[in-house]
Amino acid sequence: MTETTKTPENTEIIESAAQDGRRQPPREAHRRSRPRIHRAWLVAAVTFVTIIGGAAFNSLPGLLIDPLHTEFGWSRGEIGLAVSIDMALYGLTAPFAAALMDRFGIRRVVAVALTMVAAGAIASVWMTASWQLMLYWGLLVGLGTGSMAMAFAATVTNRWFVARRGLVTGILTAAGASGQLVFLPLCAWIVDEHGWRPASVTVGLASLVVVPFVWLLMRDHPADVGLAPYGGAYVTKPAPARGAARRALRVLFDAARTGPFWLLAGAFAICGASTNGLIRTHFVPSAHDHHMPITVAASLLAVIGVFDVIGTIFSGWLTDRFDARRLLAVYYALRGIALLFLPMLMAPDVRPPMVFFIVFYGLDWVATVPPTLALCREQYGDDSAIVFGWVLASHQVGAAVVAFLGGVARDVFGSYDVVWYAAGALCAMAALMSLVVRRVPVPGEPAADR
Repeated sequence: MTETTKTPENTEIIESAAQDGRRQPPREAHRRSRPRIHRAWLVAAVTFVTIIGGAAFNSLPGLLIDPLHTEFGWSRGEIGLAVSIDMALYGLTAPFAAALMDRFGIRRVVAVALTMVAAGAIASVWMTASWQLMLYWGLLVGLGTGSMAMAFAATVTNRWFVARRGLVTGILTAAGASGQLVFLPLCAWIVDEHGWRPASVTVGLASLVVVPFVWLLMRDHPADVGLAPYGGAYVTKPAPARGAARRALRVLFDAARTGPFWLLAGAFAICGASTNGLIRTHFVPSAHDHHMPITVAASLLAVIGVFDVIGTIFSGWLTDRFDARRLLAVYYALRGIALLFLPMLMAPDVRPPMVFFIVFYGLDWVATVPPTLALCREQYGDDSAIVFGWVLASHQVGAAVVAFLGGVARDVFGSYDVVWYAAGALCAMAALMSLVVRRVPVPGEPAADR
């Protein structure tokens, strides 16, 4: 049989057919599936930048608790409630966002989400009452960031990669920390020099800047450009899944009948409580209580972001090679020990023990994500991205509870010490929960992935 000569005109026709939903034959796709750099890495890079843009807002709450308390007289509990609404919606939106991406495509969902984050951050400049803080920070930003949560990274990884999934998961998870690294020192300086409003506008504009990159460079599925996933065989693009909300709820009800779901969700709730809810929200005001300048405390959080990138990518590499349950148990146990020592490390200046805590906590921050996602994929197969979205919802509910209760504890007890100790004890519980998750070998995956 004579093979068709590949010309620029043919290539345009093939790409047009793929865009229009007409599936090209796998043989022709195979001829197009060997570029020097696979398109999957470009999609991963755009996803990385998008998560950075969406994560910009996460740098703000810990920096603005004291300025908002001073300017408006709102209690730390009220401010913490707005942050907790944001975190809860961030988590609860994630599983529906994963289903919406199946229905409407990644590009549309993410572009709308970035716009919502920008609208909430910029609108907060004109707020005068605490209910507006809850509307802008809680509702708009929570829904927007939730649509770009880790379920977004899981969807991209599952569609575009077969090989290197653990590594890619680690890299995309680290994007949130990279956003913290970029924006925390910048926003701390802006708040210190110019007030909180310019800082809020800055993160809003950062979200808007990313929208063109998503729209022009992101693709929903490898078949859209006639490629096989990286390290896998060509598959046709599935038809849009209708009933996104119904599917998300069905997947939840099915997963909720299994023990591993509750173990993973419970451990991940503690993960959220001990990171986003506690350190990200209350570390800066807690350090400020000990007379540490806000810019210095924010810089320490930025250093956490540096080592978070390293730790998460390394955790992804480890997840491809070792038992994910044991990795999680080690991560949680060490985190709990670190939190028990934190109250003794607080001081007006930065001392070596505090530096050690920051470096360690950075390495451990979201190192839990690659093994947790691997266990979801192992347990729930094609529904794993949505299941992980629900597990992430528990992460954010845990964060929301501690973001609120941490502020209340500060109002009641005059310090955060009791919260640090309680979080350390919870991390020990998460380590035990991770160890008892049963394993399910996945047919067709190499042993390193199991």
